[in-house]
Amino acid sequence: MTRSPTESAWRIGILFSSTGTTAVIEKSQRNGVLLAISEINEAGGVNGRQIEPVAYDPGSVPTEYGRLAERLIAEDGVSVIIGCYMSSARKQVLPVIERRNTLFFYPTLYEGFEYSPNVIYGGATPNQNSVPLAIYLMENYGTNFYFVGSDYIYPRESNRVMRNIVRQGGGTVVGERYFPIDASAEDIQAVLEDIAAKQPDVIFSTVVGEGTVNLYRAYHAAGNDARRVPIASLTTNEAEILEIGPEAAAGHITAAPYFRTIRSSENDRFLASYTRRFGSSLAVTSCCEAAYFQTHMFAQALGRTNSLDTVQLREKLLGATFEAPQGTVKIDPDNNHTYLQSRIAKVNDAGEFMVERELIRPIKPDPYLVNPDLNDRNFKLMVTASADTQQMAVPSSAERRQG
Repeated sequence: MTRSPTESAWRIGILFSSTGTTAVIEKSQRNGVLLAISEINEAGGVNGRQIEPVAYDPGSVPTEYGRLAERLIAEDGVSVIIGCYMSSARKQVLPVIERRNTLFFYPTLYEGFEYSPNVIYGGATPNQNSVPLAIYLMENYGTNFYFVGSDYIYPRESNRVMRNIVRQGGGTVVGERYFPIDASAEDIQAVLEDIAAKQPDVIFSTVVGEGTVNLYRAYHAAGNDARRVPIASLTTNEAEILEIGPEAAAGHITAAPYFRTIRSSENDRFLASYTRRFGSSLAVTSCCEAAYFQTHMFAQALGRTNSLDTVQLREKLLGATFEAPQGTVKIDPDNNHTYLQSRIAKVNDAGEFMVERELIRPIKPDPYLVNPDLNDRNFKLMVTASADTQQMAVPSSAERRQG
């Protein structure tokens, strides 16, 4: 636990795992929060008071997030918490923060179909990532999808949403398999054998944590060519690609609001600041960036209220904007979710995500997929990234058939 002797500091609880199966991504989220706090404190804090992080490691165990959220509130006197990667962990925290009427920042993409007045959702909802990804995949690879996921809430719900989107676009789900978060080599091999038998055009993965690394390596070791049949994901990120290695990662695809390779002055400044504090920015992820900008938005709201009161903070947060590394973000007052950028990127031979398509403006969150139309004019405005950011060309249909 991280504590400060300064009793007059503003306290914020941090619940990200540095151990366990999802630590590979949650470490980057924790770093994003700590970086933002250090920047705020170095600039004088909030109204002359420093922000003090109170952090615990839930060990990637869902029930621990709920227990530690209760501890933060009841024992540490915290009324604002940022944390969680897995939806199963968020579901453990949700009743605690609602019962205690505290504020919770959730900086992770998720399956949607949820609202709480006590939560500020900073990650992408299905209309911001699943819909544009499905369009891209069907246009460039084919309409036969194979779903593979870790066996918990987010993958099953995300696949349910993606199945409806694919069917609306005239596609077919030819297979769907799940394995434990701590999957064995045998679990993964069984899925790969089924994929080989079904011969999909693309694999949609909602595998998380260490399972992602093991799946991608096994897929490559089995002789599969990601340029012909890629694994496409909403969750696979820079931290995992770093562990997978460029040879096994090249050609695979992710849809997210942010990639560390995007070019902007805000992102350049963010990466330089991250590198100064942690030594390298290679493991920076979209979830890290979300944790970073959510912490800054909390501090801005706190500066306006000079109070940690949940009602006052929420009033200042709803409708608030921030120039984040990904671009301008805005908290939607209609649903507590966030207007985000929409980008699709492919891993190049050097193991870096290079943006292939991006939306020209932030997209309004639609957590309940009220308007799941594949012909939504928003996605017709998706543009191909400039030639100098593309290091891998998408193969033509003829090339894929010949391959």
